[in-house]
Amino acid sequence: MLNHIVIMGRLTRDPELRRTGSGVAVASFSLAVDRDFAPKDGGERETDFIDCVAWQRTGEFVSKYFTKGRMAVVSGRLQIRSWTDKDGNKRRSAEVVADNVYFGDSKRDNDGGNSSYSGNAYGGNSYGGNAYSAPAPAPSYGGYTAPASAPASDFAMLEDDDAQLPF
Repeated sequence: MLNHIVIMGRLTRDPELRRTGSGVAVASFSLAVDRDFAPKDGGERETDFIDCVAWQRTGEFVSKYFTKGRMAVVSGRLQIRSWTDKDGNKRRSAEVVADNVYFGDSKRDNDGGNSSYSGNAYGGNSYGGNAYSAPAPAPSYGGYTAPASAPASDFAMLEDDDAQLPF
């Protein structure tokens, strides 16, 4: 069976870090996630508010580096919890149990450029590795590797030779 979910949104509040009786860290937070489509009547897109929970080192990471308003990408699984409330009614709630949490923006974007944050958005910054690792090497696309000295936004010029085309 497959139970994998990836969501991207802004934190609606600062994460709340607690510890279980045995000392295991657990962070609770909520993401505001815009839907991909707008209503047919031309109104604004709706937003879903999704509860998330991160355990152990991932929870500590979220609690330390994420605050209200930050964009986050959460990868994990959907979990349905059932319980009985104080009136005896059966209740259910859904939450995302986060395996990985990534920065969806740079801190610089959030605080007007007054930060020394140097991580890259979307990858390499989950708690699985170093939170503030050095920038990744230039990506390789189809056998072409960008020169290390060239900025990542530069393009390589290709020869205009139709004999090189595979079709």
